[in-house]
Amino acid sequence: MAIVSEFQERRTRQNERILGEDFLPFKRFFALDHQAYSDGALNIKTKEMLGLVASMVLRCNDCILYHLDRCVAEGCTKEELNEAMNVALIVGGSIVIPHLRYAFDCLDELLAAKRPIT
Repeated sequence: MAIVSEFQERRTRQNERILGEDFLPFKRFFALDHQAYSDGALNIKTKEMLGLVASMVLRCNDCILYHLDRCVAEGCTKEELNEAMNVALIVGGSIVIPHLRYAFDCLDELLAAKRPIT
């Protein structure tokens, strides 16, 4: 669980530091992000898959791991994730391939643990 546990520790520490600044614009953005992934016309599972696709196209490994974790927690199947990641590959092109490799490593850890991170 090296990739997942290291990410969880770093993300928690850094988020606490950012939110500890007591700077209202930071808090507002974090709240807006949280609300964007809440149930609405689209369910959380679908929104997390959209987040995964966007993260892969934007080539953000932290975001890829975060959204993969959320997808697993929301019950996405391997087939659903493969289709979502294929959309990212088609949209983003070959530059997405290194991030697809990273996603597979992360997914292996997440599925082996069956314990989502926060």
